[in-house]
Amino acid sequence: MVVDELNDEAVDRLFHALADATRRDILRRCLTDGVSVSRLADAYPMSFAAVQKHVAVLQRAGLVGKQRNGREQLVRTDPDAVGRARQVLDELESAWRGRVDRMSRLLAQDTDPPPHDPEGRHP
Repeated sequence: MVVDELNDEAVDRLFHALADATRRDILRRCLTDGVSVSRLADAYPMSFAAVQKHVAVLQRAGLVGKQRNGREQLVRTDPDAVGRARQVLDELESAWRGRVDRMSRLLAQDTDPPPHDPEGRHP
């Protein structure tokens, strides 16, 4: 179970990183090829340092990795890490669906009409 494999801190870092629109966009931009931090910075109306901070948050969450290519740091999305986020959500959904199904069955039992007695007596 993925939720058990990731401790609460790791799950918190993962979803904190995904909670920001800029960081999600960085993930999309870095899906196929590595993208340099300077090239990423050109795409956003913020400072180079701010983009570096976003990349650092993604890296701490394990969503991206950096690879040196000469003088550049290339950022690449780790598809396995993105998959872990999906698996965490799938497991949470499964747990909640199970609870909702059990509640629905209990409620259905409570609303069943009492058995009919042909002589008009109530049980």
